[in-house]
Amino acid sequence: MKVKKILVSQPKPSSDKSPYFEIAEKHGVEIEFRPFIKVEGLTAKEFRQSKITITDFTAIIFTARTAIDHFFRLCDEMRVSIPDTMKYFCTTESIALYLQKYIVYRKRKIFHGTTGKLDGLLPALVKHNKEKYLYVVSDVHKDDTSMLDDNHINYTKAVMYRTVSNDFGPDEKFDYDMLLFFSPSGIASLLKNFPDFEQGEICIGVFGATTAKAVTDAGLRLDMEAPSVKAPSMTAALDLFLASHNK
Repeated sequence: MKVKKILVSQPKPSSDKSPYFEIAEKHGVEIEFRPFIKVEGLTAKEFRQSKITITDFTAIIFTARTAIDHFFRLCDEMRVSIPDTMKYFCTTESIALYLQKYIVYRKRKIFHGTTGKLDGLLPALVKHNKEKYLYVVSDVHKDDTSMLDDNHINYTKAVMYRTVSNDFGPDEKFDYDMLLFFSPSGIASLLKNFPDFEQGEICIGVFGATTAKAVTDAGLRLDMEAPSVKAPSMTAALDLFLASHNK
């Protein structure tokens, strides 16, 4: 069966120049964007249950812009005043620059890594090993923090936001020939929304090994996986798949 209608489990791209739109035109398929999951912040009441006092810390670790948003939101809701001496450690420069939304960037001590992962930030953390770090995370974070323990970094994880299923409405059509997923949470949401889901001829494509494993663990058939040598991105993989599948 040819693929005619595809569901991409992400928000619709803000730019008209997205490769998805080019693929839709090239292969004559319809592509819809509908996140299966969404991020929501903990309430101030929920966060207080962790018994964490933000002002006890001298530095913050951020690995995502979402973490920055929810950190400052909670500080605002709890009327926590962040001292000018607070240091900020971010896994990428773009995350570090995002801090400008909330603080005067040039007046703060801000550090960032180069790899986009926690290990790229390690040299800066070790150099400032006398700091007391608050590490802002989600409820389903996957970062390996053993390197922090091995280097005797004094840190405390603080869950400030969580990933939840973005439920489908009773009148919402589900008539897709292909589903694209980017995280195991998306697969969990699919099964939560449709507990009697039968794959049949519906194709499933994923990005990342952990998402691929979630598909097979759920007893579903995996039809397309990215990244690969020939297809480093989801859109590249989709382009190749449609060229082959819709012959």
